[in-house]
Amino acid sequence: MAYIPHTEKNRQDMLAAIGVEKLDDLYDTIPEGFRFPDLDLPGPLSEMEMMEELQFLSEMNVDSRQFACFLGAGAYNHYTPSVVDHILRRNEFYTAYTPYQPEISQGTLQTIFEYQSMICQLTGMDVSNASHYDGATSLAEAVIMALNQFRFKRTKIVFSPTIHPQFRQVVHTYFPVGNVTFLGEDQDPAKQDLVSLVDDQTAMVAVQYPDFLGTIEDFTALGDAVHAAGALFCVVVNPLALGMLKPPSEFGADIVVGEGQALGLPLSFGGPYLGIFATRDKYVRKMAGRLVGETVDGSGKRGYVLTLTPREQHIRREKATSNICSNQGLMVLAAAVYMSVMGRKGLREVAELNYHKAHYAASQIQALEGFSVWNSGKFFNEFLVSCPQPVAELNDYLMDYDILGGYDVEKDYPALKNHMLVAVTEKNSREDIEDFVAALKEVTHA
Repeated sequence: MAYIPHTEKNRQDMLAAIGVEKLDDLYDTIPEGFRFPDLDLPGPLSEMEMMEELQFLSEMNVDSRQFACFLGAGAYNHYTPSVVDHILRRNEFYTAYTPYQPEISQGTLQTIFEYQSMICQLTGMDVSNASHYDGATSLAEAVIMALNQFRFKRTKIVFSPTIHPQFRQVVHTYFPVGNVTFLGEDQDPAKQDLVSLVDDQTAMVAVQYPDFLGTIEDFTALGDAVHAAGALFCVVVNPLALGMLKPPSEFGADIVVGEGQALGLPLSFGGPYLGIFATRDKYVRKMAGRLVGETVDGSGKRGYVLTLTPREQHIRREKATSNICSNQGLMVLAAAVYMSVMGRKGLREVAELNYHKAHYAASQIQALEGFSVWNSGKFFNEFLVSCPQPVAELNDYLMDYDILGGYDVEKDYPALKNHMLVAVTEKNSREDIEDFVAALKEVTHA
């Protein structure tokens, strides 16, 4: 029997408050013939029959376990060691509820502390939180922190056009109206000039490393120019790439954000994912999200507690700089297990596999007639390819070869018509790459 918390008097009071007499009056705007349509549902099934039907439906889906996957654009088909899922299934980690009571939350708190420590080692930053909902949310929080740092006396934000388009879209939902100005996104991705947009009204400049189109750049000069103007410098990272690339701290980054999906999280139809956020010590009190510190108790034993977390963030939300106080707790655990299992050497090996396999694939595609690699410099595990026909058509053909093709960037960059963003990870074998190239050649008669 269902539990219905409202009494008849409660319901009558609510109906009176909105000016109707009975519940049915709420449906007057719906034509009577459509209020209770015949859904023509199939008859009931037994549990065994239902499981067979669901299994049949699931096998109609295409996934990265069945097809060779060259689709990335922010979510990547990496290998996750089995121990990650084994640890996640332990029941003490099933809830991500904020561990307010340290005396009963030491395991969760230590996990978060270890995650923060490893993110700081990867990025070269002083402090990390744990965490935000995804990379896009982290970038939005970086903008909020920069504006608050200058108490909204600086209101210009400069974005590189090669920051993930969906990240930038999410930021704009945070600031749909108002006095915050965004610059740089309309620049040509191949001819960016962000320095010319920086002035004494700039609060933050943000770039991506490697960028959305895969290119690896040294942002030292840009970082110096941003700091010379008194602004903050934010770098959006692929954390796996930092296994082999120099950390953004060497560019003078003030804030480092990114999507942590590459750190042991499955594709999962787009989420839940993990928003990385790290910064320098001097900005820590303006950082939203959880922060766990290490201390000792009255007996001198090591312990962990939530620290430097403003009360407003959890309770007096209208006074908070950000209302984000929760996190993707299970995703933080997965990333922490992944990084600890892989270690410094393992992360570097995986990053190098991604790098070299992507460059091998690019060299093979470059040799095809009608195809050319757009990236002029070094890239990580993604690269942009100019194709002789629409990407959507190519991807349809590739499906017949059991291949998930790359991302069509034209929807985000109209000038890059017929350009495919190809992602290659450690899970793509040499045979997968050569089959992909052979399929491209055959479907285009290259």
